[in-house]
Amino acid sequence: MRSIWKGAISFGLVSVPVKVYSATEDHDIKLHQVHDKDRGRIRYQRRCEVCGEVVEYADIDKAYEEGGRTVVLTDEDLESLPVERSREIEVVEFVPDEQIDPMFFEKSYYLEPEKVGVKPYQLLRRTLEQTELTAVVKFALRQKTRLGALRVRGDVMVLQSLLWPDEVREAAFPILEDTDVKISDKELKMSSSLVESLSSEFEPEQFTDEYQEQLRQLLEAKLAKGDAVDTEETFGAPAEEGEGAEVLDLMEALRRSVESRRKSSGAVSGATASGTRASGTKASGSRSAKAKAADDAEGSPKEEKAPPKRRTRKTG
Repeated sequence: MRSIWKGAISFGLVSVPVKVYSATEDHDIKLHQVHDKDRGRIRYQRRCEVCGEVVEYADIDKAYEEGGRTVVLTDEDLESLPVERSREIEVVEFVPDEQIDPMFFEKSYYLEPEKVGVKPYQLLRRTLEQTELTAVVKFALRQKTRLGALRVRGDVMVLQSLLWPDEVREAAFPILEDTDVKISDKELKMSSSLVESLSSEFEPEQFTDEYQEQLRQLLEAKLAKGDAVDTEETFGAPAEEGEGAEVLDLMEALRRSVESRRKSSGAVSGATASGTRASGTKASGSRSAKAKAADDAEGSPKEEKAPPKRRTRKTG
C-alpha cells in the first residue's frame, strides 16, 4: 500500500503523527466501451464548448454557476482555504461504539504511526479498545472537509469518513403509515424460529462475489473460443420455469422454511444416529409417522418441537 496523506491525530495536547492508507479497493473487472461494428475503442474526451479543442486535465479549473454568473476556482484558490491546509485529524468527542449508525459510514482508511508517534498511537489504540469508545473526528482530505470515526481494528486504528447529517436521506413511506398490519403471536414466534435457525457468527471470508466470478468465467470462455460461446456449456443449463409459482400464506411459508432449515442442519447428526434409529420397533416408527403428520397439519411452533423430544426419550 502507498500512503495517500500525512497528518496527525490531535486530542487535547496529544499529537500522534500518522500516515493514511486506503483500507479498501474495488475488485470489479474493468470493462471499456467499443464500437459494435468494428470494435474500435470508445474514449471520453474533455472538449471545450467554446473553442472545440480537447483539453488536458491539468488545464481544467472548477467553476460554480448561479443566476447566469460563473465563478472560477483554481487549485490555488482551493488550497488557500484554512481547513484544506490543516493536517490534523481533530478529535471532537468520544462516543460508545454502537451509537454511530452504519448508514453514516463512507470510506475506510488505515492509520500507520510515524516512528516518533508509535507510543502515543499504541496508547490511544489501547484506550479505545478498553473503553469500547469511538473517537468522532474532523479532518480535511482531497479538498473536502470530512467528519470521521476513529476506531480500532485488530492491531491498527482505522479512520472511517462519515456522511454529514444532511447527506443521509430520511425515509418516509406512506404505505407503512397508512396500512394497518396485524402480526399474530404465532407468526412472530415462527418467524423468530426461522431467524434463529439462520443465526451464525459473521465470517466475511465465506462470501464471494458470484457476478464477478461468472463474468471472469465468461471472459475466459470468449478468449478461448471467440464470440461463439455456448452459455449453457459454460454455465450449465438454466433451471426450468414452472407453469406458475405456488401461492403460500405467510404462516405456511414460515413453517416450510423452518422445517427446511431443521432438515438441513440435522442431516449430519441424522446420518450419525441412523443405526440407532434403525433398531427401533415397527410400532414406534408408525407412531412417529403419525405424529409427524399431525404436526404438519397443525403447523404451530409448539408442535414442531415435539419430534425431538420423543427421540430424546427413546435414546434415553
